[in-house]
Amino acid sequence: MQLEGGRRYAVKIEYQQNGRGGGAELNWIPPAPVLLAEAERIAKDSDLALVFVGLNGSQEGEGHDRSTIDLPEPQESLVKAMIATGKPVVVVLTSGSALAANSAAAGATALLSAWYGGEEAGTAIAETLAGVNNPAGRLPVTFYKSLDQVPPFTDYSMKGRTYRYFKGEPLYSFGYGLSYSTFEYSGLSAKRTSSGAEIRATVKNTSSREGDEVVQLYIAGGAGEEAPLRSLRGFQRIHLRAGESRQVKFTVAAEDIPKEKVEVNVGGGQPMGNTPHVAGSL
Repeated sequence: MQLEGGRRYAVKIEYQQNGRGGGAELNWIPPAPVLLAEAERIAKDSDLALVFVGLNGSQEGEGHDRSTIDLPEPQESLVKAMIATGKPVVVVLTSGSALAANSAAAGATALLSAWYGGEEAGTAIAETLAGVNNPAGRLPVTFYKSLDQVPPFTDYSMKGRTYRYFKGEPLYSFGYGLSYSTFEYSGLSAKRTSSGAEIRATVKNTSSREGDEVVQLYIAGGAGEEAPLRSLRGFQRIHLRAGESRQVKFTVAAEDIPKEKVEVNVGGGQPMGNTPHVAGSL
């Protein structure tokens, strides 16, 4: 029900516990429009807005299917309202799975996926946003734009499923991630050996700040209509000083390489968009 300011309300609570566990809570939450208006007012008087949104254990978990991958509607409205103020907006996502945070991706100044953190999560987020920590995380899943990009779960084939077979444009791809440092790739060398293959590439920190880079090796799927687009066959996290270069080596087993001639990519993520990488063949 809607409460009016200045009035008293009689509340009766009845509770019966059956079993060993249980509990009761009485909560009052102001109407969403009131909270949204207050958030807009504060944001307009601020230099920037930090917006923390996402899911919790009541919305996702083991054995608990979601009917949507969107943010809850009140949170989506909050993100849009903050962006509409014209102030810089940093959106921090809390979840255990991918979210279709399209509004945040399109209009926010920055988007940080914090997943579910422990007791030092607040410190880690603050240090990352302040630049004390130079991030280098990479997504372990694909962030789709909508459920329309996800095959029906009644279809157990791999067609269109996961980064290996998905031919569309995701919101954020598997393996994607940014850093305050920038990197470039060159000098790809790929050759087959008696036991598989050996791939080398040179990585250079092209920024004025030291940082970590997650070097990823992708090999195309091979012949046949059901072959994957590409598969991750190795990754290494390396630390480079400003301007430093280093050669990275990958050794791949024979069973992980198609017999046909295939494309090889080494870079900071999948070879798509503006992700720095170097390509060759094997």
